[in-house]
Amino acid sequence: MDPFGHLLKHWRSRRRYSQLDLAVAANVSSRHISFLETGRSQPSRAMVLQLSEVMDVPLAERNALLASAGFSVAYVERAADSRDLQFVREAIAWTLERHDPYPAIAFDRHWRVRKLNRCATALLGRLGVGEGDSLLDAFLSAGPLRDALVNWQEIARELRTRLRTESMHFGGDPVLEEAIDRLDALDDGERNDSRAPSPAVISVEYRAGPEVLSFFSTISQFGSAEDIALADLKIEMMFPANEATRRALLD
Repeated sequence: MDPFGHLLKHWRSRRRYSQLDLAVAANVSSRHISFLETGRSQPSRAMVLQLSEVMDVPLAERNALLASAGFSVAYVERAADSRDLQFVREAIAWTLERHDPYPAIAFDRHWRVRKLNRCATALLGRLGVGEGDSLLDAFLSAGPLRDALVNWQEIARELRTRLRTESMHFGGDPVLEEAIDRLDALDDGERNDSRAPSPAVISVEYRAGPEVLSFFSTISQFGSAEDIALADLKIEMMFPANEATRRALLD
């Protein structure tokens, strides 16, 4: 296990804080931060949690900081069917169901599908994606999903940016970093040099038989989540990006 000082410096660097920046944000002296990083001082449990909060360290990684300082973990990852999560499960189901007839998906930190609504099941099921499957693998591997995406290269560039942001938040996630490397390897280098204004949103265009369905998305997360898995869960709700798609889904 890495010593606390090493992990603290890692996260401070990831968040682009100087020792002085972190000290000011945490209301301690920069000398204390320096001593914590070199091991000359040992943090209290409260200090570990305070620094983690200031640096927006994800919950699982906060546990690692606590453990490295000799303290018990503060956060747990409950089973999906835990009684504690009953109302959360109901909220997820309610959100997904109410979004029909438009597609909605719940997925985890590594883009593994946890739940689909009826429309998403129909749309992605024909492309070989269902609950428990990895959206990243489906997107990055040759197969039905990639074949169905009319604007795959455009979406790949947007996805790369999104994955880099997410991996940075987690302090460097191996699964997400591997996906970024795979995207880099697949990049054909082509860029749109048009001087036309950028669209309001980047839509995802799926070929569905003779039709092309176009969607833009909103992404939601649970506020004040104290469970590790729940904090990383995202709900993506897709909306028609044009009138033809809207009619196709409403008919």
